[in-house]
Amino acid sequence: MERRQQYDSIERILQTVKEKLKGEERLAGIFENCYTNTLDRTIKRMPDGTAYVVTGDIPAMWLRDSAAQMRPYLIAAKEEPELLNILAGLSRRQFFYIGIDPYANAFNETDNGNCWSVDDTERNRWVWERKYEVDSLCYPLQFAYLLWKNTGFMEHLDGTFREGAKKIVEVFKREQNHEETSEYRFTRKDTYYTDTLSRNGKGALVKPKTGMTWSGFRPSDDACTYGYLIPANMFASVVLGYVEEIAEEVYKDAELKADAARLRREIYEGIESYGIVKTEEFGEVYAYEADGYGQYSLMDDANVPSLLSMKYLGYEGKDEKVAENTRRLILSRANPYYYEGSKAAGIGSPHTPVNYIWHIALAMEGLTCESAEAKLETLHMLAKTDGGTGLMHEGFHADDDRKFTREWFSWANAMFCELVLDYCGYRVRK
Repeated sequence: MERRQQYDSIERILQTVKEKLKGEERLAGIFENCYTNTLDRTIKRMPDGTAYVVTGDIPAMWLRDSAAQMRPYLIAAKEEPELLNILAGLSRRQFFYIGIDPYANAFNETDNGNCWSVDDTERNRWVWERKYEVDSLCYPLQFAYLLWKNTGFMEHLDGTFREGAKKIVEVFKREQNHEETSEYRFTRKDTYYTDTLSRNGKGALVKPKTGMTWSGFRPSDDACTYGYLIPANMFASVVLGYVEEIAEEVYKDAELKADAARLRREIYEGIESYGIVKTEEFGEVYAYEADGYGQYSLMDDANVPSLLSMKYLGYEGKDEKVAENTRRLILSRANPYYYEGSKAAGIGSPHTPVNYIWHIALAMEGLTCESAEAKLETLHMLAKTDGGTGLMHEGFHADDDRKFTREWFSWANAMFCELVLDYCGYRVRK
């Protein structure tokens, strides 16, 4: 594949990976394709110094996807000023968007009024889609923090970030009592039930004041069945810890630190109190979603945050056994979205057809494995299910990887790259 952007630090990583994957030429080749594709095709430098990053074959920037797409380059950025500026520019643009609307998940390059669908919700010409997803606010916080920790760079932690962090804390607090205090509504007409919210746009009914924060949609952009999305709350509890640290070390802001710490503890206790259920086969496990009244779903979805990604995100519950039990459940047929076929076995999503496994989930399974052998085995499975394209996709059929969704899906490419880098000894500092 033709390459347009070349950086010395990226070239060094590519060379090291080739050396460490000696005898694995196809694997190394797919890595080079995926690692350079995002830099060449998804980034647009803006006149204000920020960076606009499209998700792939959809002409919009998702807060979640853009952070995940650029995460593998944190490793190279410290030694590459231009690349560092791109990453910092992305962070600044994410928080510019959050200042416009913290309930939106995807944005336009300009205030051009483009959108996925004309929905019944508060409208803004900058917004491509306004599905409220807790993780869409977590990812920018995580990315900004990791950029700081991996490079020492701090200029993106400016006043816009500070106000954005405060706004995120406010939204999470408001949505702890969604029924009584939230004004967010979302309705999409003439569509699937997973693409809109019930109760005239108010969404899933939940018990107030459990400590957890409500989410309208999952990271798949599908509507939540029960409004407390446990993996998203796990993610929120982790990144609020990042806000505490930034508030103390960068801003010397005792009020922001205290607000973030209080909210982090409340969400954590809510997860551990309302997010764990007892099963006969697996023992105590984390639910995927719950409503606080006793209803819950036992499953996992390929999209991150997921239950599979707990360790990757940095969430540690009170009892490690619960996490171990959960992993056994979701990587088995007890998870309705776990599929097995002649090509692969792994987790899919209700967002795609039955028997379609996601490359994101396979990569996450490898990233959360302990042994190098298991990681390499997962990499082989990813490489042999690329549909002959040399890139990753969204979902592929468990028996025929030539049947896949989304020919160009940059998030999946990034997750594959992160697993290769991890296997080769490159890890993002958390």
